[in-house]
This record gives sequence, C-alpha cells and structure tokens, in this order.
Amino acid sequence: MATIDSVSSSTDAHADDSHGHDHDHPSWLAHHFETPEQQFDSGKLGIWLFLVTEILFFSGMFCAYAIFRMLRPDVFVGCSEFLNTKLGAINTGVLLFSSLTMAWAVRCSQTEEHKKLVALIATTLSCAMVFLGVKSIEYSHKWGMGLLPPGSYFYSAANEHPTANQLVEQHGFSESMAYFLTHSLYFLCAPFAVIAAGVFVWLVISKLTGKDFQYACAKPLLVVALSFFGGVGLGTLLESGGEHHDGEHVAAAGDHADGAHGEEHAEHAGEDHDETDHSHVVAAGDHSAESESAMVETPLGDDYAAVKLLAENETNTGLKDLVVAEQTQQSIAEGKVLTDPSASDAGISTIEGDVNTPRQAGVFFGIYYCMTGVHAVHILAGIGVLVWLLVRAIRQDFNRQYFGPVDYVGLYWHLVDLIWIYLFPLLYLIR
Repeated sequence: MATIDSVSSSTDAHADDSHGHDHDHPSWLAHHFETPEQQFDSGKLGIWLFLVTEILFFSGMFCAYAIFRMLRPDVFVGCSEFLNTKLGAINTGVLLFSSLTMAWAVRCSQTEEHKKLVALIATTLSCAMVFLGVKSIEYSHKWGMGLLPPGSYFYSAANEHPTANQLVEQHGFSESMAYFLTHSLYFLCAPFAVIAAGVFVWLVISKLTGKDFQYACAKPLLVVALSFFGGVGLGTLLESGGEHHDGEHVAAAGDHADGAHGEEHAEHAGEDHDETDHSHVVAAGDHSAESESAMVETPLGDDYAAVKLLAENETNTGLKDLVVAEQTQQSIAEGKVLTDPSASDAGISTIEGDVNTPRQAGVFFGIYYCMTGVHAVHILAGIGVLVWLLVRAIRQDFNRQYFGPVDYVGLYWHLVDLIWIYLFPLLYLIR
C-alpha cells in the first residue's frame, strides 16, 4: 500500500473542478499525478530501475575480482594479509547499524514522528561519516607503505614507511606526490575539517541572528561533520594495535608461498626421520642409477650449463624455474624417488613464489582500490541525499501521505550497505 491514509476528498475536489487542477493538489503532490499512490508507485519503480543499473555496474568489478582470483589465488591470499580485518569488521557493523536507523526513519516518516525522524536521519549520516573516517585511516596507511596499484607499487619489507626524500630518490616520484603519499591522512581529513568549521560558523551566526530554522539544521549537521573525526580516531586506535604493526606484514606475504613450501618440507623431513631404514634401502637400491646420472641427456642439451649459470641471478626467475623443472625431470628419468611429491609437477608449484611484486600484488591492490573506492563514492552520494532529507525532515515536509523520498533513499542506502557486506569477506576474510 503506497500511503497510510486515503486522500479521496482531495481527488474528488479535483474531479469537480478541472480548471483548478494545481490549486486542488497538495503542495507535495506533483501536478501530473492524480493520487499520492500513483506518485509513490511511480517513484518506487524509478528507484528500482536505478538500483538495477547500480547492480550491473558493480557486477563488472565483481567479475574482474573472480577472474583474477581464479588465476592467482596465492596472490590474493598473500596480499589480503595487508588488510586490517578489525577495521573492515568495524565498518561492517557501522553500516549495518545505519541500515537499521534508515529503515526506522522510513517508518517515522509514515507516522509523522518528526523529531525522531530527524534524529534517525542524523544518526544514519553520522554512521556514514564514521565509515569514511575509518576508511581514511586504512587508505592513508597503505599509501604511505607503497601498497598501490601496478605502476605505483613500491612496498619493501626492508623499509615499510619510506620518507618523502626516499620516495623521490629511490622510486622516482615527484616531490609533490611523495609529500602527498607520506601525509595523505591530512589531505583526506582537510575537506571534512573545512566542512566542520563552516557548519560551526553557520551554527553560531544563526544562533546570534535568531534564525531558528537554520540553527535547527546546523545542530545535527555539526554532529555529523564531527563524526568523521570520531571514525579517524577509532581507525587510528585499531590500526596502531593491528595485527600487522611490528613488521608482521605480508612482506611476510612476500614469503607466503615459500613458507607454505617450508611447512611441506618440514613434514617430509619428519617422515624421512621416521623411515630412516627405508630411505637407506632406497639409496642402496639406486646406487647404480646414480653412477649413470651423468649419462642422461637434458632437453636443453649443451645450453644447460649456460642456462644454469644465468639462473644464479636473482632477477632471472624464469630461468631458475626452468632449471628446477629440468632437474626434476632428470630425477624422474633416472628413476629416483622424489622427496617432494609436488615436484612431480615439473616445477610448476615453485613458479612465482614471491607475491610481493608490483606485477602481482599491484593487481590485487588495483582491484581493492577500485571496488572500495567506488563504494566510498556511493557513500558520499548517499550523504549528500541524506543531508537533503534531513533539511526537509526539520521542515516537516513528510507525512502519512507523502514519505516517498525517505523510502527511496532508504532503498539506495540498503544497496550500498549490501555491497559492502560482499566486499568485506571477499577482500578481508579470504585468508
């Protein structure tokens, strides 16, 4: 049902006097609609069509995420170690609570509880600002460490927080960009500080001049603006005591794959220790095969020695993998018992063990910033529309027959929250 009360009296008056079309309509009923129900249903159809386009928009990014994660799951698991799960969980709780207050606000607009409606919309706005404050801490921390998309990625475990001079000298950034990366939190907070100061001045002036409506608008908006810095403080507290504070970052993630192989070798070492006698028997049985190992030809032929020499350079990861694969194939051809069953994949399991590279980790963070950044833009858009609703709620524009704008914005806000509910586990909880 579109509205709570019927407006048959107004529609009857409209039918009796076609010349007084605009005069018979309430101010909130557009002239091209006959009834409030028609106006509400038309608006509801429009907002649902808009939400469908939003879902299609985000679906492309989710598809890109699925493809890249399928291709390199080890990179996503390793790089997710950089993300602070506590910050993501706090933001998830904040948005879920904002969905509750938004739904409650829709109900209050239907029952004409104006004061409660203003308080609930202001609470929803405050939650949105807290979310952005926490996200500002998360972004600035990663930017300072060099966890950026491909082309700008410069993270190094040896120096997790380089200075601006080091960024200029070692990584080729301009001085202005280096200063921004090392002081990004100030740049993120500056617009909100200006807004808070402006609202405070507006509050004081409206109070001194006796403009009650403006003063009523400025009071909740000042609380909303200051909520951003509450989120910054909360994010700082959680980030400073986070799980990655004292060098336990994924640069440890750089060795994620190697650590996994180390565990496998440790297990095999334990097995070999328990089966010492058996290994001696195998070694004795293969004594004659070892004497013939030099006679087995490698597919690389005479180039094998040169390739092996070049593979000693750390930058030639492809040649190193080729040499390992050749050695594994030699062992299989000679009939040796492989100590590591995974080596029977001809070295494929050892390729690209280091995920902390611009080409690998940079792709993950490119997707991360794209998905969370676009979501943050939608949060900002929602804040703008909610401020508009707040002003109208203070003016008491909504009633039992006209509450459509609150309901439409509520649907949009629920979609924004739902998208984050998917982003949080996909990015933060994949390890």
